[in-house]
Amino acid sequence: MKILYLHQYFNTPAMAGGTRSYEMGRRLVAWGHEVHMITTDRDGRFPKDKIWHETEEAGIHVHWTPVPYGNAMPYNERIKAFFAFSWRAARRAVAIGGDIVFATSTPLTIAIPGVYASKRLGIPMVFEVRDLWPEVPIALGALKNPLTIAAAEWLEGFAYRNAARVVTLSPGMMEGVIKKGVVPDRVTMIPNGCDIDLFQNVTSKWRPEGVDDSDFMAIFAGAHGLANGLDALLDAAVELQKKGANKIKVVLIGNGAIKKSLQKRAKKENLKNVIFCDYVSKNRLVGLFASADLGLQILSNIPEFHYGSSPNKFFDYIASGLPVLINYPGWLDEEVKKNKIGISCSENSIADGIWDYYKGERISRQHVLTYAINNFSRDFLAKKIMNFIDF
Repeated sequence: MKILYLHQYFNTPAMAGGTRSYEMGRRLVAWGHEVHMITTDRDGRFPKDKIWHETEEAGIHVHWTPVPYGNAMPYNERIKAFFAFSWRAARRAVAIGGDIVFATSTPLTIAIPGVYASKRLGIPMVFEVRDLWPEVPIALGALKNPLTIAAAEWLEGFAYRNAARVVTLSPGMMEGVIKKGVVPDRVTMIPNGCDIDLFQNVTSKWRPEGVDDSDFMAIFAGAHGLANGLDALLDAAVELQKKGANKIKVVLIGNGAIKKSLQKRAKKENLKNVIFCDYVSKNRLVGLFASADLGLQILSNIPEFHYGSSPNKFFDYIASGLPVLINYPGWLDEEVKKNKIGISCSENSIADGIWDYYKGERISRQHVLTYAINNFSRDFLAKKIMNFIDF
C-alpha cells in the first residue's frame, strides 16, 4: 500500500520535538508499505532555491518544503505558514499519488490538502486529531474573533465529514469528535507512545551547566507557551528556595512564546534553583532524562486539557523510566495515581509535591519502565492504527 502521510511538523529523533509520525512511518515501511511524508523544512535545513527537497529517513520518503515556523512567531504569521503549506502539500500529494491519505493535525488546516488529495485521487482519508481544536485555543484566549472561531469550527467539521476514519490521542478528544456527529465506529483512541528502544539506549548521561551531580534534578522538557502554565513552576521554585532546598534544581528545556518572560522573572526574583536550556534533539534528551530524578508534566489548569491532551513529554519521561509529577486532573493524572508511577499535584502545590518526593521514598525507575512497556509501546500502538485503517 502506498501511503501519503501529511504532517506539517514532522520530526526525526535527530530533531527537537515529538516523533510519533516518524515512528509510525518507519514501522509501516518495515511492514512492507511505501510511505511518503509531506512536511515542512521550518528550520532552514535545506537551501531555499527549490520548493521541495527529498530525503529518506528510515525508509520513509520525506518531502520537505521551506515554510519557516516557530511558537514565538506572531499569530498572523503562523496562519500564513499553515495555509502556505496546505497549498503546496495539496499539489504535491496529488502529484505523488497513493492508496490512502493519512493527515495528522495540528494545525487543523492539514485537512485542506488531505481532503483535496482524497477527492482528486479517489482514495480514503484518515484524519488524526492531536489536539482538541479549536476548543483549546478558545479556552486559552488565543482565538477570540468570532469570525475566526466560526472558520475554525467549520474547518473542523469539514475534516470530520470527509474522513473515512478519525484517530484521536486521548479520551477527551475521542468524546469531542463523537459529539461533533462522527459515527463512533469511525473513531478510535490511540495515545502517544513510548520510544522504549531510544530512551533505554543510554550512551552517556549529562546535566546542564549549573546542575551538580549531587543535585536533585526535576525537569520540564517541552514548549514554553501559554498552554503550559510554566509560571507555576517558577512559583514552586520560589517556595523551594524559601525552604532552603538548595540541592533541588528545576530545569526547563525548550523554547516558546513566553520563555523570555519566564527568564526575566527568574532573574528578577533571583531564582538560583531554576535553569533554562534550549531545545535539544530527542537523541540528546536520552542522556539528560537518564540523569534526572523527576519529570514535570505541567499544563495550565484548563478543563479542556484534563481528558483532551496526550503530551509527548509524558511518554518520553516514562520511556526513560523517569517518575512523573503531574499538576492537573484528568486521564493521565489517573494513570499516575493508579499505577504509582509518580506524584499527583492536582490538589496540592507543585513545590510540596517536589519537596515530599525529594525527602521521601523514591519510585523505582524499573517500575515506571515496565508500566511504559506494557501499555504504550510503539509497536503495539502502530499495529492498532493499522488494524483500524485497513480498508
